[in-house]
Amino acid sequence: MVSQTSNADTVIDALYRISSLVAKTEDPHKALQSILGEIVNILQPTSASICLINPDSKRLEVEVSFGLPSDAVEFDLPMGRGITGWVALHGKPLLVPDVRLEPRYISVNPAIRSEMAVPMEERGGVIGVVNVDSDRVKAFDGKDLKLLTLLTNEATKMVSRLWLIRQLRAKASQLEALVNMGQRIVSKETDREVLVSITEEAKNLTAAHICALLMLNPDRQSLRLHTVSGPQGLIPYDEDLPLEDSSVGAAILRQKQVEVYDLTFTEEHHFTRLTRKEGLVSMLSSPIIFDGDAIGVLNAYTTVPHRFNNDEKKVFATLASLGAVAIQNARLYKRLFTSEETLRRNEKLTTLGLLAAEIAHEIRNPLTVIKLLYESLELRFDHNDERSKDVEIISEKLDQLEDIVGRVLDFGKSNQGLHARYDLNRLVDETIQLVRLKLKQQQISIQIERLEKDLLVDVNKGQIQQVLLNLILNATQAMPGGGNVCIKTGLSEADNYGNIAAFCEISDSGQGMPAEVQKSIFESFLSHRPGGTGLGLSISKRILKSHRGDIQLVRSDETGTVFRFQIPRVQLQE
Repeated sequence: MVSQTSNADTVIDALYRISSLVAKTEDPHKALQSILGEIVNILQPTSASICLINPDSKRLEVEVSFGLPSDAVEFDLPMGRGITGWVALHGKPLLVPDVRLEPRYISVNPAIRSEMAVPMEERGGVIGVVNVDSDRVKAFDGKDLKLLTLLTNEATKMVSRLWLIRQLRAKASQLEALVNMGQRIVSKETDREVLVSITEEAKNLTAAHICALLMLNPDRQSLRLHTVSGPQGLIPYDEDLPLEDSSVGAAILRQKQVEVYDLTFTEEHHFTRLTRKEGLVSMLSSPIIFDGDAIGVLNAYTTVPHRFNNDEKKVFATLASLGAVAIQNARLYKRLFTSEETLRRNEKLTTLGLLAAEIAHEIRNPLTVIKLLYESLELRFDHNDERSKDVEIISEKLDQLEDIVGRVLDFGKSNQGLHARYDLNRLVDETIQLVRLKLKQQQISIQIERLEKDLLVDVNKGQIQQVLLNLILNATQAMPGGGNVCIKTGLSEADNYGNIAAFCEISDSGQGMPAEVQKSIFESFLSHRPGGTGLGLSISKRILKSHRGDIQLVRSDETGTVFRFQIPRVQLQE
C-alpha cells in the first residue's frame, strides 16, 4: 500500500507531470509510457499495463507495459474476459485482493496475487483499461483504487487531447493532400489519364492495400473495371460486374457508400482471383456521382479486418466527388476538340457555300445578258426545220441555268429569323468557356476588359460566336509557346447619324503577320500559316457585313496582333 504521509505530494506532482505531457510530446504512445511510469512510481506494482480497445476487432490490446512477460505484451483479450475485459465491458473499476479467489481472473503471470483495473472513459465510452498487479495478497486497498482512478482520469484527458491534436493535424494534412490531388487530377486531359490518376491518388491517400475504379456501362446494367492500383502500381485485371450481383452495384443503385467488413463471409463475386491472391478482407465502395447521376464507383480494399471510420469515409467520398468532376472535365475537353474539328469542317462547307453564291452571282449577270440578247433575236424557223428544235432546247437550257443560279443564291441567303437580342459581353464569356481548356493547355492567359453595362446587339448568336472563335483560335495559333490574349469590349463614338456601335477587340502577344499579307487577310483562301485554310477571316468578314457591322486589323507587328469588330448597338428607349 502507498504511504499516506508521502502520498499527497507525490500524487500532486504526478498529476502535474501527466497534465503537462501535452506540451512535451505529440506522440500518444510516448505519453502513455510516461503515464504508466508515474503510476508505477506511486503504486509500486509488480507489473502494470495500459490496454486500448482496437476499434476494428473490439479487443483489448496492450499498448504499454511494465514487468509483463514478453508473450503477454502480444496478448489481446476479448471484451468481457478476465478482470481487464470485465472492466472494459462494464466501465467500472475493480479491486481484487486475492486473484486465486476470483473466477474472472485469467493468469498471465503465476506469481501475481492481487490486481486493480480502472477503465479509461472518453465521452461516455470506454477506450481502454489501466491495470496494476502485485505478487502480494491484498497489496492494494480502496484508497489505492481511488488513487489509480484519479490518475487514470487525468491520463485519459491528456491522451484524448493528444489524439485530438493528431487528428486535427491529420485532417489538415488530408485537406492539403486533397487540394493538391484535385489539381493533379483535373489537369489530366484524357479519360484514361483521369481514371488512372483517381485510382492511384486514392491508393496514396488512404491506408488501403488496393484501390479500384469501375465505370458504369452505357446499358446502365453493369460496371466495367477500368483500373486497379496496388502496392507495386497498376495491376492488369479485366472484369464486368452486373449491378445486381454485389454490394458494389448497391453503391451505384443506392448512391451511398457501402462497407463490407469481411469479404470472405459475403456473396461478393468480384475480384475472386485477386481477393485470394492479395488476401483482401475489408472493402469500402464509394459511388462517383456527377449532377445527381452515378457514373461509377471507387473502391478501397484492406488486407486486415477494418471498420472505416467517419473521417475515412468522408475523405474517400470527397475523393470520389473530385473524380467525378475530373471525369466530366475530361469528357468536356474531348468534346471541345471534337467541336473545334467540326467547326473547321463547317468553315470549309460555309466557304464553299459562299463561293458557290459568289460564282452564281457572277454567272447571273452574263447569263441575263445572254438570255436578253437571245430573246431579242426573235429566231423563228419552220416547224419542219431542225433548227426550230435547237432554238427550243437553247431557250429551255437558259431557263434551267437561271433557275439553278436562283436556287443557289436563295440557299446562300442568311435566315434573318435566327437573329435575336444578346449581350455582347455574355457572348464573349460563353465563347471563352468553350476554349478555356485549350488556352490552359497552351499556357495562354486571358484578360477581359469589359464595359460594365449591357452591350445589346441584334445578331445570329452562332455566327457571332463563330467570329469570336475564329479570332481567339487564330490568336492561339500565333502563340505556340504560350502568351496572353486580351479581349476588350466597349462602345464606339456616334457616327454622323448618331448611331453607336458595340465593339470587341481581340489582341495577342504573338509575332504578328508579315506586312505583305496584312492588306489581303480578309480574302478567301489567303493564309500565311502552315496548315491554315485562309477561310476564317473571310467568313468572319462576311458574317459581320451581313449584320451591318465590320472587322478591321488594327495592328500587327512583333509585339502582337489586334483585331477589332463592331456591330450596331440596339438603342433602348428611355
